[in-house]
Amino acid sequence: MKRYFIDSNILIFYMSEDDDDISAEVQDILSNHNNLISIPSRCVEEVIHLQQSGKIRIKQWKSAEDIVDFITDELNFGIKHTGNEHLRTLAKLPLFPDHKDPIDRIAIAQAITEKTGIISSDTKFHYYKKYGLDLVFNKRGR
Repeated sequence: MKRYFIDSNILIFYMSEDDDDISAEVQDILSNHNNLISIPSRCVEEVIHLQQSGKIRIKQWKSAEDIVDFITDELNFGIKHTGNEHLRTLAKLPLFPDHKDPIDRIAIAQAITEKTGIISSDTKFHYYKKYGLDLVFNKRGR
């Protein structure tokens, strides 16, 4: 069994109906029931905010209130909450001039701390590989 975190963009792409958003490699990882998939809680917060603000519309979620239960009950993904150890790792990471997103950075810190791969389409995640990030990059478009 391999463990992975997924970034908010991967959750949104996975829930969308556009097959070009998720690479074949990432689709295989997410659909393999031997893998343990978790989402950092801050990423879940971001998805809730995007749903509430109307920036995304996922038809399986009638409202933002459906998101947490759908993630845990329907997708069987875990939600990993931020702990002190993750914050300590975050404090050690450099702040790159063109990557200051606090939600991305705590998700990266969680993945580094937990020694867990993280799946994202964000090209800025590559910056953190030299700090111990195990990145599975979702190259969009098949």
